[in-house]
Amino acid sequence: MRTDGRGSWPGGRRRLGRVIGGSVSGGLEIRLDADVPVEEMSIGRFVTVEGDRRRFLCLVTDVKLRSVSDRVATVPPDYEDPFIARVMGGITTYGVLQVLPTLTLPENPDDPPEPVKTVPGHFSPAYDATPEDLKAAYGDEGKTDNFRVGSPLEMPDIPLCINIRRLVERSNGVFGKSGTGKSFLTRLLLLGIIRSGLASVLVFDMHNEYGWKAEDKERGIEVKGLRQLYGSSVVVFTLDEESSRRRGVTYDSVVEIGYNELEIDDLLLLAEPLNLSSRAPDLMAVLEREYGRDWLAWFLSLEDPQEREQLAKNLGFGMNVVNALYQSLSRLKQLSFLKPRADTRAVDLMLSYLKTGRSVVLEFGRTNDLLAYMLVANVLTRRIHRHYVEAKERFLGGVGEDPKPLVVVIEEAHKFLSPAVAHHTIFGTIAREMRKYNVTLLVVDQRPSGIDDEVMSQLGTRIVCSLDNEKDLESVLTGVVGRSELRNLLARLDTRQQALVLGHAVPIPTPVRVRDYDEHLYRSLKPRASAPEGGTIDLEKDLFGEW
Repeated sequence: MRTDGRGSWPGGRRRLGRVIGGSVSGGLEIRLDADVPVEEMSIGRFVTVEGDRRRFLCLVTDVKLRSVSDRVATVPPDYEDPFIARVMGGITTYGVLQVLPTLTLPENPDDPPEPVKTVPGHFSPAYDATPEDLKAAYGDEGKTDNFRVGSPLEMPDIPLCINIRRLVERSNGVFGKSGTGKSFLTRLLLLGIIRSGLASVLVFDMHNEYGWKAEDKERGIEVKGLRQLYGSSVVVFTLDEESSRRRGVTYDSVVEIGYNELEIDDLLLLAEPLNLSSRAPDLMAVLEREYGRDWLAWFLSLEDPQEREQLAKNLGFGMNVVNALYQSLSRLKQLSFLKPRADTRAVDLMLSYLKTGRSVVLEFGRTNDLLAYMLVANVLTRRIHRHYVEAKERFLGGVGEDPKPLVVVIEEAHKFLSPAVAHHTIFGTIAREMRKYNVTLLVVDQRPSGIDDEVMSQLGTRIVCSLDNEKDLESVLTGVVGRSELRNLLARLDTRQQALVLGHAVPIPTPVRVRDYDEHLYRSLKPRASAPEGGTIDLEKDLFGEW
């Protein structure tokens, strides 16, 4: 390592300044050289600092103005004189970068970077980070496990990658207020997962944005969904056959759910939208004990008030309790996909597709209210999770194959994972299991503060778009090193196409400009794995054929 102030590549990088103070926990202060304009520096920029024995990759978290004397502020000189301006700038007045040391970069490019455990000495030189520096930290885009999600905020030509293998090892979250592009960012992550062949995905597509195509309202164009981009590797199911057909969606099957498949816990999850009374759980438990799995269909058939009155007497409940439950559960009759006893072949077909490594998108069509979404997602995920548990246990017992990892995508996640219900839903179970049975979550939400703290702590990677609620900001940064600096950075993200990525899939918390979702992206999506058994991929036709 050179120690003459010019760094390892004396002609290839611009020196920004020198370290004048700092600490591991509080970050470093770098005094800018006189010839470096303060206005060119901005938060989110990467710089490298050359110590005597180590090279540090750092993230700019603040830009400050300083002066050697308070008199400069109280009695400012005449800066209209160019000579005075040149003399004062960089000597009496100067700029300072507040930077967060994130990694120590290796001398050997094949060695991995290491966490920061110390700081460089006083007056160590700081430079603009190079593409090689960032490649050493984030990996090469050409490697199988890496997928480019964007670029550094101030370095648009440099790719930043996340590690897909590490991403699918744990549950993850995409957060941001409405209108910040969460759906496009989620779709981008799913493209990377499917392309890698490391996991299948199951998407509960509440707004019909992931399967076939979606609308980019900002650009006024339609963009391709997972099925168009990956052909038979992705299958589309629908709850609303008429809507899918009218929108020209190529779907594989229609899903129906039987009343007999609903468990009491599924209905308790809907306590708020159904307006269930405090006595409802007791009454439902008695009905199930007395009438078996078909209790719900039978109960909803009691349209005559006298029948319900007789039932109340037989069970020992007040008439008002029985009528209240009947009125609440009658809302389920409006959901066309619910049948007294449904044909389960569609759900079995969905499981068979996932078993062969394909990915599944379930469209809700016009049935996109929260009641339907919460019910369907919970019921189907519980069945699929049960299948994965059995398959994993058989594998551990020496029978069959290890099931391919599955990522389940849910929107409005705080409705499933709030402190009140997280311990009663299948999604809370999956989050706590940490891939014990090869199933993880990708939760998408605009209110992370509404998610149970234990569940948030289990999310391996968090990708955060713009947030302005104080509780939400606190929630997404819980347990993160350098939280105050990252909070300042997160609060200044643009509302479109910018995000902070932190956690298991990236080496350091990383602000990124999310890559464009366009033809350039489509052309980069050559699959890394062969087509699933029973299907083929015609890449040219699927990517660039007629919509």
